[in-house]
Amino acid sequence: MVDIPGFKADVSEEVSTILAPNFVINLTSTNTVPHSDDVAITFPNFDAGSQGAKVIETAVLYVDMRRSTQLSLRHHPLTVSKLYSAFVRAMTRCTKVFNGEVRGIIGDRVMMLFDNADCYSNAVYTAILINSVCQHVINKHFTHEEVSFGIGIDYGRMLATKTGIRRHGSAQQSYRSLVWLGRPANVASKLTDNANKPEEAREFVKLRVAYDYLRDGTPPIYYEEWPDDFVKKCTYDPARRSMVVPNFHSFTVVKERVVITPATPPILMSKRVYDGFKAARPFSREIQNGWFTKVNRSIPDVPDEVFGGDVIYTDFDKKT
Repeated sequence: MVDIPGFKADVSEEVSTILAPNFVINLTSTNTVPHSDDVAITFPNFDAGSQGAKVIETAVLYVDMRRSTQLSLRHHPLTVSKLYSAFVRAMTRCTKVFNGEVRGIIGDRVMMLFDNADCYSNAVYTAILINSVCQHVINKHFTHEEVSFGIGIDYGRMLATKTGIRRHGSAQQSYRSLVWLGRPANVASKLTDNANKPEEAREFVKLRVAYDYLRDGTPPIYYEEWPDDFVKKCTYDPARRSMVVPNFHSFTVVKERVVITPATPPILMSKRVYDGFKAARPFSREIQNGWFTKVNRSIPDVPDEVFGGDVIYTDFDKKT
C-alpha cells in the first residue's frame, strides 16, 4: 500500500526546493546542438541547489504525418508499424544530409535542430529534401494510399534541460532524453499542424430575386439575397391566402462557393526563417524563382507572417 501522506510530503519538498529563489539554473550558451550525454546539462541537484542547462539560437524543424489516426484505424497494426519505421528512418537520413540532429520522435512527429552556423539554409534545404522523400519515395512504396506530410520551421532561442529523476536499467534511456523549451518549438509545431492542409470551403445558397418586373416598361432589377432575409420580407395576404412580397416577380436559386480557409503548401516557415534564408542565399533558385511565397492563412499563436511552398528536388521527379 502506498504511503500517500509520505509521498505527498516528499513531492512537496522537491517541488518547493526547485521553485525556491535560491535554486540556481546554470545556463551555458552553445552554437552546436546539445545531446543527452552533455555534462553541462544535468538533472536537478538537491544537495547543490542547482541544475545545468544549455541554450542555443537556431532553427527548429518539425515534420508530421497527416491523418495518422485514420491510417491506424484503416490498416493492420503491422502495416502501420512498417510505415512509421520507414518514415522515421527516412527523416533521420534527411536530417544528416544538411548537418541536422533529430532531437525528438513522438509517434508520427519528428523534431530536428541545427547548429547555429548556416542554420537557416540547412533547415530550409532539409525541409525541401523531406518533402521530396515524402512525395516521391514514401508514397511510391506505401501503395495502400497516398500519405501526406506537414513541415514547419521557426528560429529562435531554445533551452535544453533534463527533467524527471535518474533511472537505471531498462528504463534509463527513456529518462535521459533532453527536454527542449522555447518559442521556436511551439511556433514550428503550429506551422507543422497547419502545413499541407486542404482548402476548406462551403457552398451557400442565395436567391437572385427580380423586383419591379416590367413596371412602366422598365426591366426588372435583380438582387442577390439570403433566403432568410427574403422570407422576412414576406407578409400574409388574407385575400389571396398566400404570402406576398412587395414588387416581387420571381427568383432563381444561386449556389455560391466560399473559401473559408485556403489550402496550404507542405512546407511552412516563419518570416524570420524566410528572411534569414533569403539573406544567406539571395541568389538561390528558391529565392530567384519565388518558390516560397507569403501564405494567406491566419495561424493561431503565430503572429508573424508565414511563408511556404511545395518545393522538391528535381531529381525526385524522375521515374526510377
